[in-house]
Amino acid sequence: MSHWQYPKYVSVAEKRARAEKKIRQLKKKNPHIAPVIIEGGSLAKTWWGKSWNTNLERYADYSNRIERGRSYVRHLAVLDLQINQGTVNALVQGSQSKPYAVKIRIKRLPKTNWGKITIACAGKLDSLQDLLAGRFPKDLSHLFMEEGSGLFPTPKEIQFSCSCPDWAYMCKHVAAVLYGIGARLDQDPSLFFQLRQVNQDDLIDRALKDTTRKYIQKAEQTTHPVVAEADLGSVFGIDMEAMPDFENVVSEAVPEPESVMDSPKKAKPAKRSSKKKPKTKAVDEKMLILELLQRAKDGIDAIGLHAESGIDIVKIRNVLYQAYRKGSIKKVSRGIYKAEATKPTRTTGMERPAAVLAIIEAAPGGIRAPRVAEATDLPLASIRAMIARLMKTGQIRRISRGLYGPPARTRKKKTAGATNVILSMIQSHPDGVGVAALKAQSGYEEKQLRNIVFRLYKSGKIRRAGRGIYIAV
Repeated sequence: MSHWQYPKYVSVAEKRARAEKKIRQLKKKNPHIAPVIIEGGSLAKTWWGKSWNTNLERYADYSNRIERGRSYVRHLAVLDLQINQGTVNALVQGSQSKPYAVKIRIKRLPKTNWGKITIACAGKLDSLQDLLAGRFPKDLSHLFMEEGSGLFPTPKEIQFSCSCPDWAYMCKHVAAVLYGIGARLDQDPSLFFQLRQVNQDDLIDRALKDTTRKYIQKAEQTTHPVVAEADLGSVFGIDMEAMPDFENVVSEAVPEPESVMDSPKKAKPAKRSSKKKPKTKAVDEKMLILELLQRAKDGIDAIGLHAESGIDIVKIRNVLYQAYRKGSIKKVSRGIYKAEATKPTRTTGMERPAAVLAIIEAAPGGIRAPRVAEATDLPLASIRAMIARLMKTGQIRRISRGLYGPPARTRKKKTAGATNVILSMIQSHPDGVGVAALKAQSGYEEKQLRNIVFRLYKSGKIRRAGRGIYIAV
């Protein structure tokens, strides 16, 4: 067998060096590419990333071929990976100088599966943070990982394609991208629900509604419309260290009358005063507790508030419960609270889109929806709806998939130098450039831009390097 039939050996260091060089070249054209970088010995570290990889490896259709992608994703071969609604677009560096384009489509999670899971999560999920961090009971973990009826897709629900010449059912470039999805879920687990096209807030909303309904029914059955203190801690996350001594409170508040003859005369004034004075007193005590919380930068517990204010500890816990529910305070650790820093975007009505618009305008290079949600402290679903409305009104523009920025500078419809501008842009890209990239760089309308490209192509100044890609002659 002649030696030309064997491929040339390329070391790991050389592969990584080539990939890093290609990433630098791609960032010059598109600074928003997101390569998959694996740090450490494991491909995934969180529950969502590990579960994604485990789900792929347990199917016989994938187990024999997906292992081919491990070395590729470790060697920085996945140059770009973008996750959107039901689709994943990636660029993978192979043996050729030009990276291969990989596209993966994942079907929407069936409504029956999603309905069963939301019902099973009722009363078992405390917060969205616990869900994304993988902190939930084992029975939910097994439910999420069930084959065919859980959250994770089956091979029938996954379709993929690659521009490489490999005719295999799953090439190593597709396998590398599949492992890259698991690494990307380590960074942002909410992308999993975006990929399966479901709303992650449904799991928490259903759990809170069922828990609230249970305690309302319990309160209606009792004679006093008061929720037990232990139940408050389990429902709303407020830690109750000690139960109040109601017997001592009652004995101190209602003294025994001196005689039977004096008790009818003194009873009436005592009732009137008890209805008027505690109102103003309760307001003053509440303001004092909130002021002490604002002064405590590192947080303070109920016992500390009782020591500084002298207010009854039961009243302090009631104020903490109401303030925590309204969002004016937050829990630092178990039993310790501090005042919540007010944010300009924690508003309602028409101020929320204005706050989202201000954040996007402040990022000329573009910003993604999860970053906007993190800055505004609003749900990701609400942020996406506001971005869609802002795009319709022309107040923002989409720079690339999932990346939004302020609108480009308006240009005259047909200026004398528009053709020369587009021609110079194409000449500055020796490897070719697409219409979408020209539109983002120039700010021209797509119809006007395509007319200019058509005239340059007819005049012989440019030629096609591929489908939708043009290069200067």
